[in-house]
Amino acid sequence: MSEKIVFMGTPDFAVESLKQIIENGENVVAVVTSPDRPAGRGQQLRESAVKQFAVSQNIPVLQPEKLKAEEFITALQEVNADLFVVVAFRMLPEVVWDMPAKGTINLHGSLLPKYRGAAPINWAVINGDKETGASTFFIEKEIDTGKIIDNVKIPIGKEDSAGSIHDKLMVAGATLLTKTIREIFNGTATAKDQADLLAESELKHAPKIFKPDCKINWDDSTLNIYNKIRGLSPYPAAWTALQPKEGKTKSLKIFQTKPVVDGNNHVGEISLKEDGVYFGTNDGWLKIEHLQLEGKKRMPSDQFVQGFKFDTYSLVIH
Repeated sequence: MSEKIVFMGTPDFAVESLKQIIENGENVVAVVTSPDRPAGRGQQLRESAVKQFAVSQNIPVLQPEKLKAEEFITALQEVNADLFVVVAFRMLPEVVWDMPAKGTINLHGSLLPKYRGAAPINWAVINGDKETGASTFFIEKEIDTGKIIDNVKIPIGKEDSAGSIHDKLMVAGATLLTKTIREIFNGTATAKDQADLLAESELKHAPKIFKPDCKINWDDSTLNIYNKIRGLSPYPAAWTALQPKEGKTKSLKIFQTKPVVDGNNHVGEISLKEDGVYFGTNDGWLKIEHLQLEGKKRMPSDQFVQGFKFDTYSLVIH
């Protein structure tokens, strides 16, 4: 009988990994994912993307509220898997990750040890990096610090967003993960201590991103703001505030722009030109291409300006 795997994950990003693992002929005996949650206007229970796929493949699903719960630990012990595989899931307690004989491995969306943390894809784009990737490593006590088994690199293009890099890494990372699993089961996998790599890699961090982190400071360079917008697109999305001549400020999400550097300070300016709307920075402009006003749908700026009078608003700089 082939060696047994328990797969742990929740969002779409993890589904591709589970799919490739199964297609590679591995024996996934159970899937662990988040409990069903109320979602949408009707607040109906919604299953995670991983659960939906697992059910379609007739794989048993475990959905613990608490990862230290006795019934969950017992269920895992009864499965008696050789390897746990984690992709986009919660932080595991030691009683879980230390259980399987061949360990617990994680797929992380960065070239570790760079960008440890919850939002590695976003921060790589925000910081203007030209390359990122995915790493497989053995889980240990400290988050994202375990021994690295393998990685895959991908370029970040000038027009890539967090969304496009997410989709590329979803596939490349899944392929890397299946390779890592085979090497572990074949006894050919090697693991490198992250401490040995720290001298080769600038240690940047990738903390979770909150709404205040997404607010645009227009008194910054065109390129920095451009990178921030694409690094937060499509989610959680960069935003700014518009101040009307009368009334409350309105929040405006910005998803896509084009940078125009002219070396001049245009901070706080809004310019309506024949080819679109431009917001000023400290060394040029950003042409706004896709945006969303609070309470409205996302749309291209050329449609947006038909029903919105920018000349009655001013741009909140900070």
